[in-house]
Amino acid sequence: MTLHILAIGGTIDKVYFDALSDYKIGPPAAAEILQRVKVNFDYDVSQLISKDSLEMTDSDREEIVNAVQSHPANQVIITHGTDTMVDTGQVLKQVSGKTIVIMGAMQPAIMKSTDADFNLGVAVAAVQALPEGVYLCMNGRIYNVDKVSKNRAQAQFQDL
Repeated sequence: MTLHILAIGGTIDKVYFDALSDYKIGPPAAAEILQRVKVNFDYDVSQLISKDSLEMTDSDREEIVNAVQSHPANQVIITHGTDTMVDTGQVLKQVSGKTIVIMGAMQPAIMKSTDADFNLGVAVAAVQALPEGVYLCMNGRIYNVDKVSKNRAQAQFQDL
């Protein structure tokens, strides 16, 4: 198995940029996390778009679909900003023959209090165990992309 990880941007990949407390999208956090925990499977990581998900457009989502469709891997994890990951998941439903898991983090991966490592671990397990389709992994859960929403007040995803 070679797992493909497509880094889109979002909070998971944000890095502290300057003295003005500005965060920018940095390199894919998934690559560093997987190296650090010494995973025992083949994977590749590619970066695409590098935006906060609130800035994503329909054109960006079509670019994601094309990247997923054109890559030979059947198991794909997409690291994505949490605000619009459900929207991207809806567009990805047009892809067939692949298991796609979208995940992100409420805090940047570089922060001590991040959920990035945990969410990525759940996504890695999920993408290997689930049938073809599009799923979202956050807060220790695997969600059907058609039946989930982000509860901003509670900083978590929940079933609809």
